[in-house]
Formats: sequence, structure tokens, C-alpha cells
Amino acid sequence: MASSSPVLDCGLDEFTTHMVLSSLLFLLFVPATALNSVAAWVCLHLRSSSTFMVYLKNLVVADLLMTLTLPLSATALLPGCPVALRAFTCRVSDPVFYCCMYMSVILLGLISLDRFFKVVRPRGRRPCQSLTLSKTISASAWLFFITSNILPTIVLTNQVPVNGSRDLCMKMKSPTGKALHQKVVSINNAIFWCVSVLIGVCYVCIARKVFQSYKNSGSNNDEGNRRVKVRVFVVVMVFLLCFVPYHVLRILYMKLRADKPSCLKTKLRFAKKFSVWLAMTNVCLDPLIYFFLCKPFRNKLREMIRIGDWTNSQSSTNNDEATV
Repeated sequence: MASSSPVLDCGLDEFTTHMVLSSLLFLLFVPATALNSVAAWVCLHLRSSSTFMVYLKNLVVADLLMTLTLPLSATALLPGCPVALRAFTCRVSDPVFYCCMYMSVILLGLISLDRFFKVVRPRGRRPCQSLTLSKTISASAWLFFITSNILPTIVLTNQVPVNGSRDLCMKMKSPTGKALHQKVVSINNAIFWCVSVLIGVCYVCIARKVFQSYKNSGSNNDEGNRRVKVRVFVVVMVFLLCFVPYHVLRILYMKLRADKPSCLKTKLRFAKKFSVWLAMTNVCLDPLIYFFLCKPFRNKLREMIRIGDWTNSQSSTNNDEATV
């Protein structure tokens, strides 16, 4: 994983790639921690009064857990990283990351479906908009990913780690662990593409409904039109930017995996590594969804900012009076 020797003379090498990726992960950790800490603090002051709020709070939890894996993943890529830490990353940190990533995918799909019913079919309340059902679905999704992704990986990644191994995580898996890994990957990929279709259908319908309503209103407000576009497509933009590149590159790479070494295969492998980092940027982009799509979140955030400004102003005034 941290080997510095090139696979082929293709102008790429593991050492440079891992140093760049490690730096990007450390840089991502700082804003991710700040944004998700604020989001979690705001959500703690909001009641779960709607299905959207239930999904939003679960998304915040997934993002916080994913954020915690960033420094471990970054450190594991550094040259000279202790093999014990790299082994821990393979056994625990990476499975937690992928669990949270696919949980985020599921939640973005559920948020899209929730938006569809509220925008396209606003009349009447459907069973899928029940608070109890939304909590049950969220809890079931967490249980599924924990029992299918995290626990089996911890148990079956039980081989003695060999320092300097480029494919350390796979070599640490038992034969059963490798077979299960392939099945889990296939299931997760199927979930991703099913959710992709769901999001696509929902937002085509939402876009038609919103823009038709906007057109019927006869408004020529360009700024308002831009706000509508952002609010309609923010979920799609986050989903496409963060998750689609990784899954497309993974398909291309898996098709070439059994082939002989080639520059194309090497470049795809490096591109897949960077697409994982792109998937991790989801932790910084999800707060856009909270802000643009959730009015209670926006109001509570602004209220907290105003309270903070007022407190600082009062403190400054008191200090001035004490100085005088």
C-alpha cells in the first residue's frame, strides 16, 4: 500500500500517489470536522417532526462517522506507517467508511423520494411519509450495513499483516472473507445503481413540476430562478459529483482486473483511488443539502449565529465599560 516502486513505467508511482492522497485527506478533515460539528449541533436543537428531518439527522451521523475515518486513512497512506495501524484501517476504519458511504447513498435516495411526494404529489399523506416508517427504514439500513459490511470484515480479516504488501487489506482476509467481500461489493453496487435510477426518476419529475409552476407564475426574477434550480438539483449535484465517478471507475477497473498489467489498468487503479477521495468529499457537500432544502435547519442556524453575534457584542460592550 505504501510501496514506492512503480507498477509499470506509466509515469505513475505508489509513493507520489499516496503522498498526494494523504495530503488531500488531511486537508479534507479540517472543513469536514467544522461543517459536520455545526450541522450536528444544529440538528440536536431540532425535533424529528418530519420524514425529511429523520433522514437528515441520520445523514449527519453518517457524515460524522465518515469524517472520523479520514485521519486514519490519511495516516495509513504515509510511508513508514506502522503495520498495526494499517491493519486497523483495513479491519475497522475502511469498513466503517464504506458502511457510511452506502448509508449516505440510501439516505439521499430516501430524501429524493420524500421531496418527490412533497413537490409532485403534495395532497394527502402516504404511508411512506410516516415518521415511524422513516425511523424503521433508517434503523434497518444501519443494521443491514453494520451486519453485512462491518462485522464480517472485522471477523474475517484475520490473517497476519505483512508490511510492504501493496494489497494488504485483501491479503489479510481469509478465503471466506475474500468470497464474502466480493458478494458484499456486488450487493453495494446493485444498491447504488438502484438508488441512482430512483434519484433520476424523482428529480426529473420534480424538475418538471417546479419549473412548470415557476413558469405559470409569470415571474421574471432571475435570482429567484437560480435559487429554485439550486434547491431542486442540490441532491443530484452532490450525488453525481461524489459517488458516480467511483462506481463507474470501479466497473471499468474490475473488467480489466484479470488482464495482464498495462498502463491503462494502472491508470484506472490510480484514478479509482482518487475517486474514493472524491466520494469522501461528500462529508463537506452534504451540509449544502441541509441548508438549501431544510428551512428549520436554516432558521435554527441563523438564530444561533445571531445569538452568538449578540453574545459577542454584549461581551465586547462589557469589556469596554470595564476599561472606561
